[in-house]
Amino acid sequence: MRLNELRDNPGALKVKKRVGRGIGSGKGKTAGRGHKGLKARSGASINGFEGGQMPLYRRLPKRGFSNQPFKKDLVEVNVGRIQQAVDAGKLDAKATVDAAALIAAGVIRRERDGVSLLSNGELSTKLDLHVFRASKGAAEAVEKAGGNLKTDYVPKRKRERGGK
Repeated sequence: MRLNELRDNPGALKVKKRVGRGIGSGKGKTAGRGHKGLKARSGASINGFEGGQMPLYRRLPKRGFSNQPFKKDLVEVNVGRIQQAVDAGKLDAKATVDAAALIAAGVIRRERDGVSLLSNGELSTKLDLHVFRASKGAAEAVEKAGGNLKTDYVPKRKRERGGK
């Protein structure tokens, strides 16, 4: 093979059609855009424009709201995962199990805004747990195993009444 014999594979280079370059090219005058109108212009077509009719996104009612600025970013942990860590010897069953202990045991990576305890799995060890929030099923599982559960979460109804 020589340098002067180097070629691209057939079909690798596609020649761009030059429009608006005379009637003989087959794409002269209007360059395949038809006659006049918005779509014949450069930068044409407005997405969602319905010809002056009230657009669909404005005809439909608004629904819901976003509570994003105040939303808590919680780390979810199942009671079954905590039991696995206790069985593996990574969590001390006699000490209080909080976010710091869960991070040290490798159950969670970071605390974020708090830990949410969920009820998936079985809990057979008596544990002292301190989390931000716990589901009803998780609270029942901890109490059934003979442990204590402390949460920092105060429901909205109690917050409005002054925590009573």
